[in-house]
Amino acid sequence: MFTGIIEEIGTVTAVEPSGDGVRLTVQAPKAVTDAAHGDSIAVSGVCLTVVDQGADWFTADVMKQTLDVSTLDGVAEGRAVNLERATAAHGRLGGHIVQGHIDGTGEVLEVRPGAQWRVLRIGLPADLAPLVVDKGSIAVEGTSLTVSAVSPAAAVDHWFEISLIPETLAATTLGTLDAGDRVNLETDILARHVQRLLAFTPATNEGGSR
Repeated sequence: MFTGIIEEIGTVTAVEPSGDGVRLTVQAPKAVTDAAHGDSIAVSGVCLTVVDQGADWFTADVMKQTLDVSTLDGVAEGRAVNLERATAAHGRLGGHIVQGHIDGTGEVLEVRPGAQWRVLRIGLPADLAPLVVDKGSIAVEGTSLTVSAVSPAAAVDHWFEISLIPETLAATTLGTLDAGDRVNLETDILARHVQRLLAFTPATNEGGSR
């Protein structure tokens, strides 16, 4: 479990084929200070398990299913990635509950710079649109953010916006994004549970009987 508060920006230093997946090595001086074999570290929002480590790096396996739904598909040496260690049970929940289970990816449609901040409009897959609400929480590349605007429910193409303060721009990879870039998305877990529960709720007729 994570909170979406990025601890450092790491760098992918090696990508090796591993069956139908890949094995990544990431330079991460801070993330490995107290890491052990089997620990979880979120890499740009993707929860990965440490299988090897050194003084300033760790290695993790990424299976095909994860590659299929995330921006780690096609990852190459030199890519900058957001890193967060799993939160301790007694730690502060500075962001929101983030599982590290990516729902899919979105495309940056527009970047609007402001005097001290930056607004990103991100395209949203239609199946995720009902799970994103104005002033709600969403994780983009593993970063806990507040939705500042959403497209109308009747829109043909769905999107949402996030407003990034200088600290977020400097402390995460979001400050380097341009229109056309893909980003990992994880919607709020509570919204996903509600959607699933409603799918099992029997429909009612106009008279109110089942």
